[in-house]
Amino acid sequence: MKSKVDPDLCIGCGLCPSICPEVYSMGDDGLAHAIEEEIPEDQLQDAEDARDGCPVSAIDLFE
Repeated sequence: MKSKVDPDLCIGCGLCPSICPEVYSMGDDGLAHAIEEEIPEDQLQDAEDARDGCPVSAIDLFE
């Protein structure tokens, strides 16, 4: 499973990296970014929680 943050929707609130810092981080542009690699199995639930908690639904998880 991988993740992507839509930069057109992201408002840079910082919730996703606070929930799952192994997958999400804040970039110099003030927006969240996801790692490009596969999400580690032990971080998948946290990544899903970050997606579900995003106030603007900017996070997508995909195969």
